[in-house]
Amino acid sequence: MLNISKNKLNHKVDLTTYTSVKKVYDRQHYKYLNKFLIGAAILVFVFLFLPWTQNVRGKGALTTLKPDQRPQTIQSPIPGKIEKWYVQEGDFVERGDTILFISEIKNEYFDPQLVERTGLQINAKEMSVMSYEEKVKALTNQIGALRAGRVLKLEQTRNKLLQANFKVTTDSIDLEAAKTNLSIAERQYERTVQLEKEGLKAVTDVEEKRLKLQETQAKLISHKNKLLGSKNEVINASIEINGVEAEYIDKISKAESDMRTAQSSQFDSEAQVTKLENELTNYEMRNDLYYIRATRSGLVNRMLKAGLGETIKEGEELVSVMPTLFDKAVEMFVAPIDLPLMHIGEKVRIQFDGWPAIIFSGWPNVSYGTYGGKVFAIENFISTNGRYRVLLVQDPEDQPWPDELRVGGGTNTIALLEDVPIWYELWRQINGFPPNFYQPVTGAGSSKK
Repeated sequence: MLNISKNKLNHKVDLTTYTSVKKVYDRQHYKYLNKFLIGAAILVFVFLFLPWTQNVRGKGALTTLKPDQRPQTIQSPIPGKIEKWYVQEGDFVERGDTILFISEIKNEYFDPQLVERTGLQINAKEMSVMSYEEKVKALTNQIGALRAGRVLKLEQTRNKLLQANFKVTTDSIDLEAAKTNLSIAERQYERTVQLEKEGLKAVTDVEEKRLKLQETQAKLISHKNKLLGSKNEVINASIEINGVEAEYIDKISKAESDMRTAQSSQFDSEAQVTKLENELTNYEMRNDLYYIRATRSGLVNRMLKAGLGETIKEGEELVSVMPTLFDKAVEMFVAPIDLPLMHIGEKVRIQFDGWPAIIFSGWPNVSYGTYGGKVFAIENFISTNGRYRVLLVQDPEDQPWPDELRVGGGTNTIALLEDVPIWYELWRQINGFPPNFYQPVTGAGSSKK
């Protein structure tokens, strides 16, 4: 009924006497519903004041902590042609195991006896070096002998000069004696001539004195010539000294020039020997590079080159090897707005792809299937995906990460920040505000978390 009449039926008639009214009015579920709603409202109100851990979520992948533990690509150090494979995909190789053998494709290395013939060239050059060394020794001895001979020859020539000077002195004395004899002979001749005029001497005596005078004059001339000859000998001896000096300087200079030439040839041969030894070492090392070996132990992931006879370039990738022992790490990518909230040593919860997990992002302690991590390094340069890279390592205070994890597997990460009430977190999410700026407190061995 519309209940538009002013006459109220329930005021005039007792409705409780009717069975249908009793069935409707006596039911208690309305009271239970009201109590439930009131209790739920109280529970929701209390729930709004529970603590909620703010967090920064990100995605990443499993990697290794050290660069040498990441997948290694074995490259060819020299160009060549593939001749034989010694491994296949899935094989485990130790460090130094042979992966494949390649042959030479450059014509300057085609000679199979290149190393032996280079060794013969080295031996020949070493013999040449020894010959030049002996020649240098011989020329050194020759120079020593020439210098000693020059000293003796100069001494001999100086003695000859001294003798010539003595002879000049002797001849000078003889000349003076001859002059005295000539003067005596002239006076005797004049007296004899005077006495012959006076009749006291015979003509024969005059002739004898004349003859003696002429002989004395001849002796004087002879002594003059002898003195001149002695003086010439002195001059010749002086000239001979200079000649000996010049002769031996020429001989010694020529011998020293030959010695320098021999030394130059020796040094050139030694340089050629060193160059050939360098080439020999390069050839030996190049022969060793024909066998491509594993740079470290691990599993062969992929053969990047397939067929036999295929030519490869220098530095071309051949095989990918994954080390079996490595220190696991997770690289997490965060948005630039969240980068100031990241700090070294911060706690992070990690969910690995393939491992079931039940996650309550605001209550990490009640989550299941997540593993603990710590921020190890923060990259200060943005990546190509527009995010910053953060490197995580295993938290030693939490349960260890699974051994079955493989490098490259995906991860979901939750970086834990400050604890706030749930009502505050809802208000922040509704308004689109970022998490509170969080700076960990390191005093007294505790943080603000």
